[in-house]
Amino acid sequence: MQDFRTVAVAAAQQAGKIIAEACGADYRVDYKEGAITNMVTDVDRRSERAIVEILHAAFPGHRILAEEGGEHSQRKSPYRWIVDPLDGTTNFTHGFPAFCVSIGLEVEGRIVLGVVYDPLRQELFEAEAGKGALLNGRRIHVSKVPALNKALLVTGFAYDRGSRQRNLEHFERFVLVSQGLRRTGSAALDLSYVAAGRVDGFWELRLSPWDVAAGSLIVTEAGGLITDFAGHPFKSDGAETLATNVLIHQAMIEILAGK
Repeated sequence: MQDFRTVAVAAAQQAGKIIAEACGADYRVDYKEGAITNMVTDVDRRSERAIVEILHAAFPGHRILAEEGGEHSQRKSPYRWIVDPLDGTTNFTHGFPAFCVSIGLEVEGRIVLGVVYDPLRQELFEAEAGKGALLNGRRIHVSKVPALNKALLVTGFAYDRGSRQRNLEHFERFVLVSQGLRRTGSAALDLSYVAAGRVDGFWELRLSPWDVAAGSLIVTEAGGLITDFAGHPFKSDGAETLATNVLIHQAMIEILAGK
């Protein structure tokens, strides 16, 4: 059997090549469910098709859950690949350089492999359960920033307006107590940046499994912590995501709770 990591990296890099070559070119843009904030391009679809073909060829018995195509197999298998072929589509369509490919492998409900690839910077974030996290082959670790007032945080806003309003309240609280806030527009990159120590904490509402499957493992394997907003165990299909360097986790929980 082929190595899971090798195949996942090959799939991510092939998809990244498709995305990078499409930058500045003509492509079709559609809107999911008529929502102008939720776009999909034919580049998303071509990227996903390439990933699915590579995964199916290597592991024909595995299930695949991908953002644009949903479940690509109805087979019963303990193995499920969770794929975002282009995380940060809005950024991509505007030429804003913050987007990536995200591929996670779930075995019997547990994420065991995560790969996030930024095709413009050619940065490959990856993790295997129990083996640590890497960036382009070098070990990475979360930051050692001890307090919120010294922390750089990052967040994102969901497509539905109700969740956006709620997160604006969170944003206001954090901007008053942190060293700074950022919004990149790519949850998979945000989680990878927590893992690499580039930011110290991340929170967001209403993410999908393909947004967080790979990044959640990269964070924990880099020594970080990921939970819901109350500190309960993280679920990739949950409504809340909070990832930190551990040291500021409880403080962020309290701010999210309005304390």
